[in-house]
Amino acid sequence: MDWKRKTVLVTGAGGFIGSHLTEKLVDSGAKVKAFVRYNSRNDWGLIGILPSHTKEKIEVIMGDLRDPETIRSVMKDVDAVFHLGALIAIPYSYIHPREVVETNIMGTLNILNAAKEYKPEKIIHTSTSEVYGTAQYVPIDEKHPLQGQSPYSASKIGADKLAESFYRSYDLPITTLRPFNTYGPRQSARAVIPTIITQALAQNKVLLGSLEPTRDLSYVDDVVDGFIKAAESERSTGEVINIGSGFEISINDLANKIISLIGKKVNIVSDPKRVRPPKSEVGRLMADNSKAKNLLGWEPKVSLDEGLRKTIDWFLKFQNRYRPDIYNI
Repeated sequence: MDWKRKTVLVTGAGGFIGSHLTEKLVDSGAKVKAFVRYNSRNDWGLIGILPSHTKEKIEVIMGDLRDPETIRSVMKDVDAVFHLGALIAIPYSYIHPREVVETNIMGTLNILNAAKEYKPEKIIHTSTSEVYGTAQYVPIDEKHPLQGQSPYSASKIGADKLAESFYRSYDLPITTLRPFNTYGPRQSARAVIPTIITQALAQNKVLLGSLEPTRDLSYVDDVVDGFIKAAESERSTGEVINIGSGFEISINDLANKIISLIGKKVNIVSDPKRVRPPKSEVGRLMADNSKAKNLLGWEPKVSLDEGLRKTIDWFLKFQNRYRPDIYNI
């Protein structure tokens, strides 16, 4: 795909992965429409901290995924769609399940209906490894059973199945990407790695939830590369594809690794307030990424140690953006 000739819509462009993807697409020459959730502060999220020469090339559109008319208007004359917009915080989904369902399922339905009308060349729908729940076997391939272990994961299962149904019913050119745990610069303190880094930099104690679960971690540049390759691949259409490292690490070992890289004595404490309900906790995640390698020619390039060093270096520069003293759900 020649991005210099394409107009691209990115939903969730103001978020962590979305801002990195938007930046990459601009650098590749694409004309990018960045859809961010409306607020009265005219806050573009993480797009706001991109370099000026990048921001000036982005058309920022503010609105709500739940509004079908807004989505129809932004989808017009678009060649490719990267649908990342969603409410993704699991603790938030325990408190506000209706909002999460409406945004993640109805928002996706609005994207798909508009795509059916305007027929873009490619639609990349973003899933999550959370739809698998606790691994029944590892590595987890795309045939692993889906388990709704939180309102968030249930909403994403629903959105994934809608995307599948529009591919099968209307022959829409949809690919569902299923990233495992992405990390890197700009990530919110809702996620575990920023939680560890910001607390370790500011104090001598790191408060976390359960320490035993394992996660499969990929640096954000690798994940963005997966999105680009999926959009460029004809073989990816109609497929669900894992994007993960194929390596697992426990939260406790991850925290110790980060603390060692920071070079500071810090205690790790499991805080009951941060522990998921027992039947909701995802105990083990480890990706089988062979499908991504075979269909997309994708594989991770950034090692965990290298990615963590880059992430820590970024947080050292932007510590004032975070509040390590509060539990960010």
